[in-house]
Amino acid sequence: MAEFPDPDWMAAFADRVASDRELAIIGGKFDVDMGITFGERRYVLRVRQGKIEQILPAPGFDVPTQFEIRAPMELWQRFLSETPPPLYHDIFAMIMRVPEFVLEGDTLVAMQNARALHRMMGLMQKVGKEHA
Repeated sequence: MAEFPDPDWMAAFADRVASDRELAIIGGKFDVDMGITFGERRYVLRVRQGKIEQILPAPGFDVPTQFEIRAPMELWQRFLSETPPPLYHDIFAMIMRVPEFVLEGDTLVAMQNARALHRMMGLMQKVGKEHA
């Protein structure tokens, strides 16, 4: 069995993002290269117009991103659980109240795209629940 989050899970996430009507509307200017680290496993997502255009698994340190979201695997598991506990139900709650859940880099870019980022991470939760 592949270790979470394997490339197939990430592809399912990208597909969900691509087919989301709300994100198609609010993500028109959401163009970033962002890192997401699940424990020790890192991905870079190239997001263009609110869609994940490319997923780079295990990128080298020289792959630039505007911002990164990282957390230990246990926190991601809580976030992606069927019924997340308080503070783990929402990405912004985690950023503000869970010290081990980290948003770093150009946080201004992240906040300029807060609505689209929030929607994208909500879609991640749906994929997590479907593939749990």
